[in-house]
Amino acid sequence: MTALTNWISPSLMHALGWALLHFLWQGTALAALAAAAISVCRRASARYIAGVTVLVLMLLAPVATFVFYAQQPVAAVQSPQSLPGTAAAWHAVKHIAPQPVAQMNKGASSFDATPWLVQAWLLGVAFLGLRSAGGFFLLERQRRKQSSVVSEKILEICYTLQDRLGIDRVIEYCECKWLQAPAVIGWFRPVVFLPMSALSGLSEDQLQAVIAHELAHIRRYDSFVNVFQICVETLLFYHPAVWWLNKRIRTEREHCCDEIAVAVSGDPVEYARALTLMEEWRSAPALAMAANRGPLTERIMRVLGIKTLGSGMRNVGLTGSVVCLAVALFAGNALIDMAHPRTARASFSLQAPSQAASGSAQAASDKAAAAAKPSAAPKANASPAATASGSSYIDAMKAAGLENLSIDDLIGLKTQGVTPEYVREMHDLGFKPDADSLIGMKVQGITPEYVKEMRALGFNPDSDQIVGLKVQGVTADYVREMKEVGIQGDADQIIGLKVQGVTPEYVKQMRALGLKVDADDVVGLKVQGVTPEYVQGLQAQGFKPDADEVVGMKVQGVTPEYVKEIRALGLNPSADDIVGIKVQGVTPEYIKEIRALGLNPSSDDIVGMKVQGVTPEFIQSLQAAGFKPNADEVIGAKVQGLTPEFIEQARKHGFQNLTIEKLIELKHLGILDSKGEL
Repeated sequence: MTALTNWISPSLMHALGWALLHFLWQGTALAALAAAAISVCRRASARYIAGVTVLVLMLLAPVATFVFYAQQPVAAVQSPQSLPGTAAAWHAVKHIAPQPVAQMNKGASSFDATPWLVQAWLLGVAFLGLRSAGGFFLLERQRRKQSSVVSEKILEICYTLQDRLGIDRVIEYCECKWLQAPAVIGWFRPVVFLPMSALSGLSEDQLQAVIAHELAHIRRYDSFVNVFQICVETLLFYHPAVWWLNKRIRTEREHCCDEIAVAVSGDPVEYARALTLMEEWRSAPALAMAANRGPLTERIMRVLGIKTLGSGMRNVGLTGSVVCLAVALFAGNALIDMAHPRTARASFSLQAPSQAASGSAQAASDKAAAAAKPSAAPKANASPAATASGSSYIDAMKAAGLENLSIDDLIGLKTQGVTPEYVREMHDLGFKPDADSLIGMKVQGITPEYVKEMRALGFNPDSDQIVGLKVQGVTADYVREMKEVGIQGDADQIIGLKVQGVTPEYVKQMRALGLKVDADDVVGLKVQGVTPEYVQGLQAQGFKPDADEVVGMKVQGVTPEYVKEIRALGLNPSADDIVGIKVQGVTPEYIKEIRALGLNPSSDDIVGMKVQGVTPEFIQSLQAAGFKPNADEVIGAKVQGLTPEFIEQARKHGFQNLTIEKLIELKHLGILDSKGEL
């Protein structure tokens, strides 16, 4: 195991060991503060913010402790395995103990537990890190191999909810069989998974509510917070307070999204039923955020507005927090005394008066020896190369224009390989990114050459747009090919084209079919799944639609086969007419039934009859009463609510030879109503 820490200098090993130990009481104290804040806050959003804030402090606490001890001389601080006064006691005992005993204990006194502590921590971090990386890999593999695009009807529901929530990000909606409840994964390009069990087992209102729950996660950028939580759990895995706080944050996050889902759906009862059903199907990866995550009973009671037991336990939680905080501070004080013991007091308490002089003489001798080698201690206790390197990096970053960088900023920049030269090159190109933007640009592999290529093609992207272009794999060749086929746009439009998988070949095929498309048109065609074969099929039925008409027909599910069946019945609808016929659910069978009753309606008549709910049975009832109505009369009779009973009532009053128009007037004026009778 010692090989794991050979690359760490003794001073850094020492500082890291104390940082890990100090976090035992620091984490407990911060958890107590978090519990107190959560007990006081009444809104789920406030409790969530309080929890995340304390989690950030939990990560910063050991970092600050590490920096503090890294700047201290090792000799000024006891090793983590030492107890108060142990070093002084051994210094006193070794002069009065017999020589064999002193030699026997010499090896034991030199034992240092710091490397073992650090190595155990590194092994735990490596294990959890590999587990998390494997989980992300499996999720991505499942997404690619076992997911498919949802139906157009479901996609329309998703887009409507996305608009209602004000989300303008590009979101992918997939249907899958390996989940039992809707879930969302992904950061820059999120994916909402809708399992078959939810699509078939939930009503439309329930499905809308749970989809709204997942979109709420996306609107709140919860995926980024979730990754941060996983990182903190990996680094500080040994402290139970971290796991407790992360569990509480995830619970409050689900409560926040539940509130948004109920606000969008407007029906808490249906949403509660949906949660109950999905609990029975419960299965979701820990790295994804699913609608059935979190304590079921508590969530349902909150959704229905029922007061939970936890709402009455605030005083108990606050009292417990104060007690835990006091215990943590007491333990922290004891640990600090261990790190900085009062050696003089321990020495006098353990040394006999007769040995004090001997101890003083020995100390003087040691001091003289140390004076003879003035350079030995600094070399042993300091890391000049590392210090100079760290200082030069900070100074170089300041010279490049990045000032007031936090510890997290410096760690992130250095980890991702952001150099001062890279910062200056980005500044020279007109960008003024902060530390986070620079890290994002570097992670995505954005180089000055890439920016120059994009600008040479007429783009003037900001830092977010250049990241979006790179993330979607937009290359200079792709932009040139799109321009060659007549498609031009700004950075956002090019990103949209690439996201939807629009290729120059696709544009050429659409143009060859007579469609005059721009960037927005071709994106709309691609989003709706319009293929060249689909357009050819419509044209074969006599249509010459433009891009908007093709999109409208595709959205409503108009197929070439449907058009062929309608035209085979003698109708010759336009593109708008065929869309209207399809929207109203007119089928060839419906037209055949109407014509079998002697009517010959036009396309507009068919739509009007379907809109008003005219059925073959209604027409038969009019004909059985002795009428031979045409399409307009049938629609008018249906609109006015003429029934066989009303016709019979009119005839009982002695009215004969009535026409549909006269009956409509009687109905409209209420002449036959009971209040109008004498």
